[in-house]
Amino acid sequence: MSESKPSVSKPSVLFVCVHNAGRSQMAAAFLTHLSQGRVEVRSAGSAPADTVNPAAVQAMAEVGIDMSARTPKVLTAEAVRTSDVVITMGCGDTCPVFPGKTYLDWKLDDPARRDVDAVRPIRDQIEQRIRGLLAELLPERT
Repeated sequence: MSESKPSVSKPSVLFVCVHNAGRSQMAAAFLTHLSQGRVEVRSAGSAPADTVNPAAVQAMAEVGIDMSARTPKVLTAEAVRTSDVVITMGCGDTCPVFPGKTYLDWKLDDPARRDVDAVRPIRDQIEQRIRGLLAELLPERT
């Protein structure tokens, strides 16, 4: 079942935002969808909200990705330690730093307290960044 590259493991990406209710959830959903299981995907926040932003859920549903069952999760040092790439979502979040990890900060507007019309452009920016990230993570398959 496995291919002839046993030493190559699946890359892992962690998306971090304060509330883990909008940008990081959309990014994780896009990467999960577009990578088709070829990337391990996590998202978390330093002060997670109770629920995912309904406008973000609606905006993602419009492009065929269901986020309705997602829940915000708390950021842990373990999640960072076990990820190859850690992407913060432009919200000034502090994140534990471990050697050998790739850290990126994507400056994106916060969809909190915005309607779906305002969330769509943020969703589209996230999708473009995810497609670029995927091309870097899995260049042979994109």
